[in-house]
Amino acid sequence: MRSWDRVNSALENDEIITGFIKCRTKGGMIVDVFGIEAFLPGSQIDVKPIRDYDIYVGKTMEFKVVKINHEFRNVVVSHKALIEAELEQQKKDIISKLEKGQVLEGTVKNITSYGVFIDLGGVDGLIHITDLSWGRVAHPNEIVQLDEKINVVILDFDDEKKRIALGLKQLASHPWDNVSADLKVGDVVKGKVVVIADYGAFIEIAPGVEGLIHVSEMSWSQHLRSAQDFLKVGEEVEATILTLDRDEHKMSLGIKQMKNDPWSLIESKYTIGTAHTAKVRNFTNFGVFVEIEEGVDGLIHISDLSWTKKIKHPSEFTSIGSEIEVQVLDIDKENRRLSLGHKQLEENPWDVFETIFTVDSIHEGTVIDLFDKGAVISLPYGVEGFATPRHLVKEDGSHVKMDEKLEFKVIEFSKSAKRIILSHSRVYEDVKKTEDTAKKKAATKQNAPKSVKTVKDNIEKTTLGDISELAALRTQMEENEKK
Repeated sequence: MRSWDRVNSALENDEIITGFIKCRTKGGMIVDVFGIEAFLPGSQIDVKPIRDYDIYVGKTMEFKVVKINHEFRNVVVSHKALIEAELEQQKKDIISKLEKGQVLEGTVKNITSYGVFIDLGGVDGLIHITDLSWGRVAHPNEIVQLDEKINVVILDFDDEKKRIALGLKQLASHPWDNVSADLKVGDVVKGKVVVIADYGAFIEIAPGVEGLIHVSEMSWSQHLRSAQDFLKVGEEVEATILTLDRDEHKMSLGIKQMKNDPWSLIESKYTIGTAHTAKVRNFTNFGVFVEIEEGVDGLIHISDLSWTKKIKHPSEFTSIGSEIEVQVLDIDKENRRLSLGHKQLEENPWDVFETIFTVDSIHEGTVIDLFDKGAVISLPYGVEGFATPRHLVKEDGSHVKMDEKLEFKVIEFSKSAKRIILSHSRVYEDVKKTEDTAKKKAATKQNAPKSVKTVKDNIEKTTLGDISELAALRTQMEENEKK
């Protein structure tokens, strides 16, 4: 009972007591305090993490009573509480003497993924992972080890929050200071890919000295792609220096410059009129973008895909990723673009159509599209024609229907516009006109003799009458002369 009274008094008066550590138990240690078994949690042994509990067994240490459970007669003690009180005062003394730029010796206390905690002799500071080395660090354990003693420099500190920011790399000269003064734009450097992002890759040409290769400098191709399509982390590459800023410690590199620009010899390699195989890269409403080789792009206008088919969208003709045969029509070196054609690889069938689909010729066709303004007619040889609504009326007065096969007469042919205008109505209308004309001619032949006789009689009557009048006039004139 006296022991319990003493333990309770120690808790109430925040008294420091002495105890003997008897043995280990789950989560901590058993401590003999005044003959009572108290529990010392592992987290309350010291301010720093304990890796070996056994070294404390059999030791007599000072403690503070932090908790008593009277119902279960449990006592919890702490040795850490004593250290923290002492350290708190030490921290105040140490922080009051700190200055930015001061170099101190410390011990590596803990290593995390984001940095290293350093014990400066009673107060902790943090070296962020970015301040461990001028080069890139994947994990701090690449640089330091637990319990290692190192020199650090104070970068910043906060009196109120008692936070101290430390640096390790600042004790070494900046790697850019060691970069050769002879290094200049246009030089070729070797390095290792250390980081890749969608927009580019960082190449380390020396520890702490990096250059950026933008994705646009990885290939002469103008197609937007990710840097991962060209490089991998750890890969060794050669690159050309494009820009160099020693003051800002920045360098931009390019690897496409290690190859010849395909557009430098474009006129000789892709002469107008030559045929090539290209890869379909993209579609637009007006054509197909293709790539003949990396960095050499071209456009096939939708009108240059086929001589005969009326293509509304390029996807009807080809697909992205497929190969297509092309002919070079024009070269725009300044804008790095070729004008290409596909139909030009074949003879223009309209030269032949001109002799087949002559005006007034009649051909069998099938209605393949019907709309308000007319109909599209499929004709022989894969060509299409067009007929307006008034030319789609049948002889019985009804209108042609979809998929109906009828005879159509060519009423207009334009080779330059690749247009054939058709009429079904004119087929029977012209036949009827021909028949009517023939009937009129036949009727005219039958009435011809009577008409001729009437005309002759009229001529004879008119002639005799005229002669009698002239004779009388002559007689009268002679009598007048005699008088």
